[in-house]
Amino acid sequence: MKFSIVVNMDRTDPNQDMRDVVRECLELVQIADEGGFEIAFTAEHHTIEVTVAPNPFTLLTYWGQHTKNIRLGTAVVSAPYWHPIRLAGEAALTDIILEGRLELGLGRGSYQYEFDRMAGGMPQGDGGKYLREIVPLLNKLWAGDVEHKGELFQFPAATSVPKPLQNPGPRMWVAARDPNTFDFAVKNGCHIMSTPLQRPHEEVIDLCKKFEMVVAANPQVPRPEHMMLRRACVYENPDEWRKPVDATIDFGRHFENLFRNLGTVRNGFPEPVDVNVIANKTDYSPEALHENMLFGTADEVIAKLEKYEEAGVDHFLYAGRFGLPHPESKKSLELFCRDVIPHFQSNESVKRERAV
Repeated sequence: MKFSIVVNMDRTDPNQDMRDVVRECLELVQIADEGGFEIAFTAEHHTIEVTVAPNPFTLLTYWGQHTKNIRLGTAVVSAPYWHPIRLAGEAALTDIILEGRLELGLGRGSYQYEFDRMAGGMPQGDGGKYLREIVPLLNKLWAGDVEHKGELFQFPAATSVPKPLQNPGPRMWVAARDPNTFDFAVKNGCHIMSTPLQRPHEEVIDLCKKFEMVVAANPQVPRPEHMMLRRACVYENPDEWRKPVDATIDFGRHFENLFRNLGTVRNGFPEPVDVNVIANKTDYSPEALHENMLFGTADEVIAKLEKYEEAGVDHFLYAGRFGLPHPESKKSLELFCRDVIPHFQSNESVKRERAV
């Protein structure tokens, strides 16, 4: 199993200095760089403080100047907010600056709140058609001149300027939960990132089954990787489990506001909604979160991850910044690098030796 991390800048307190947030996030990325993570991702969001990410390429360029080996990616750029020529060019330039370390994750967009401000009020569910038109265009634009007459975009012959350092272009990932999006991603040579949200482990198994069904239905394309996102926190004392659980509940109250359009947003800060008004409120019970998230001592987290590996997850995406105070986020990541990742690296070595 491979490991990557998503680091999103977030504020829930207007008194928090944004420069401190930038510094804290870079510190996590640097720990991941030294600790064996393959990719560090960051998101794209607009006008919301719980995920400060107006242009992920800017942040990735900054991280690139302060890291050595880790690849850097978007998780994800929202296709409806981009023109394909602009996206191709910005991604290519970022890839050049990063010396070929860019990973490009794309999605249809998350929140109706953003669509009302960034996409003229388009229903969020319609974002998928932008994803489906843009993804195939990117490789064509990186290859050379292409004329396009699509449903959403039309332009005469044009190409990406500049061209990416990686040839034919950065590896692409598509955020997906439903089989149709899985199928689209696989058919277009993309890897898949999915999330079981706060749901039980059965949701992980279900997503892996969807992935395997789509892969089996597309034998003509190389097998993609399946990356799974979960919030994670490693601690030394088992009694510390309430810290990440309470942080998840508090963060979730802001997230559900945006995800389900349940409340108001003032000056960029979503109103935290009452858990009791959330349809899936059982997902936010402390005991369920303790069980379903990657929370625990190193041994407990390893045991949970082995179930992910057994289900068929190729790549685990560690989400460690969800309202936890920075010292706890940093300590958790250090423990994960020290005590969790080596377990899976040693297991892989044993598998290779047995194969020989």
